[in-house]
Amino acid sequence: MTHNPIRPWRNIDRRKSRRIMVGNVPVGDGAPISVQTMTNTLTTDVKATVAQVQAAADAGADIVRVSVPDEASSKALKEIVRESLVPIVADIHFHYRRGIESAEAGAACLRINPGNIGSPARVREVIQAARDHGCSMRIGVNAGSLEKHLLEKYGEPCPDAMIESGLEHIRILQDNDFHEFKISVKASDVFMSAAAYQGLAEATDAPIHLGITEAGGLTSGTIKSAIGLGNLLWMGIGDTLRVSLSADPVEEVKVGYEILKSLGLRHRGVNIISCPSCARQGFDVIRTVEALEKRLEHIKTPMSLSIIGCVVNGPGEALMTDVGFTGGGQGRGMVYLAGAKSHAMSNDQMIDHIVEQVEKKAEALEAEAAATGQAAE
Repeated sequence: MTHNPIRPWRNIDRRKSRRIMVGNVPVGDGAPISVQTMTNTLTTDVKATVAQVQAAADAGADIVRVSVPDEASSKALKEIVRESLVPIVADIHFHYRRGIESAEAGAACLRINPGNIGSPARVREVIQAARDHGCSMRIGVNAGSLEKHLLEKYGEPCPDAMIESGLEHIRILQDNDFHEFKISVKASDVFMSAAAYQGLAEATDAPIHLGITEAGGLTSGTIKSAIGLGNLLWMGIGDTLRVSLSADPVEEVKVGYEILKSLGLRHRGVNIISCPSCARQGFDVIRTVEALEKRLEHIKTPMSLSIIGCVVNGPGEALMTDVGFTGGGQGRGMVYLAGAKSHAMSNDQMIDHIVEQVEKKAEALEAEAAATGQAAE
């Protein structure tokens, strides 16, 4: 962002990992942390699933996962992949044939645990299908479905059991000379997840997929995910992520970006800095921010906007944002552009005016990026 430079004390040293490709999306080795979600439609309902994939992609999803529980879903997947503008991950659990069929259908990645799909011969068949069709894999360890021998060994789900499970699955792929994989160790417990991911990060150089599984509804799940994923990302752990919410997949994408934006790891769209409001406010801050969030959803260019109700902190915040508005008195406030005081504006015209200023700034930033041959992000 133009007026929010990265300071040395804000730098995050990301863990070094191998790079794999999920379709055309690089994962690991310093690539931008990709944001994922998963459809919740019936996969056999191709129209509904494609619509949900498209909505997620419009919200910024880099990768979308689709469940493939049966042969009919495998057949539908081919059409879904053909219609999708983003790479599709096929979610496979126990049936090795679904993995082969999904690779043949064009899935960019298989979410599959090689130790769960049967004999070594079956594992080799899935790996060969992945190779033949340029498919990567994600090993997905979950505290709720650990292998029986690990539960007997450790007595209950725990970080050590999750790490051991992940390393066992990794060994199977590596023994078959397959290295195009990433791995996750998810739990619904924030402490268990964080500990498992920290141990895993030290034990392998594979790209890591972050997630707090079954985090809950929109509010509670967002908070759990922000705490769990935020701390791991702050430590430099994580190459791709999914926020698991009992909510519309688009909300998962939005929350994922907000977590990354808060840590300066990725920027997409307008970062609104606003006060909680109080008796000093010169205009209705809460209503204004709600309106602006909706009115500015179409802006994809990374930029910052400050909406502050009074002059206590308003001018200082506006100095560090691309566009700002600070409440004053007598129904008017001050507009700031590029960190400098620009002009006064009446409160009743302010929302339309701010949208116009943000759109102009976005156009300027896009033109500047095009002229330098760099993406605005």
